[in-house]
Amino acid sequence: MREYFEFVSRTWVLSATLATVLILVLSVFPALPIGGEMLDVKAGYTYPEVIAAMESYGEQGRRVYAWSSGILDTLLPLVYVSLLAGFLYRFRPTERLWKLAYLPLAAGALDLGENGLIIFMLTRYPDVSSHEAAAASFVTASKGYAISGCLVLAAASASTTAVRALRQRIGRAS
Repeated sequence: MREYFEFVSRTWVLSATLATVLILVLSVFPALPIGGEMLDVKAGYTYPEVIAAMESYGEQGRRVYAWSSGILDTLLPLVYVSLLAGFLYRFRPTERLWKLAYLPLAAGALDLGENGLIIFMLTRYPDVSSHEAAAASFVTASKGYAISGCLVLAAASASTTAVRALRQRIGRAS
């Protein structure tokens, strides 16, 4: 696995994964003709919110959403996990903290689980139970916390690395 982290921490791979994430999040997903806000971009949702969303999507929107969750929203976690893992590996504050690069895998696994639960609800509508909606909402919220935690950790790692590099330059200049 360490070879994978070394690969995804290369500058060109970080650049390519960042560009792909931005294209998917800012261009592709917003352009999908779903007919409402996607459940997986919310912090969580209730059963009535799920039913209202499913109704607003309509048959065609639910079909597009299920397709995009199964294909595009499977690609997105693979790409952002690579981006975050590569970033955490490259900018780890110390060599022994290289294992922090494993943390984005948890966010990606939660995202893939969320996709499965949402596809299940989309394809079963109107036969969606409150328990299914609660489980999907819990996984959605957990994914959000996991991604947020990884982003905070990435920012802290980059800041620590930048401060250390600045101190070294100042020390050499004196």
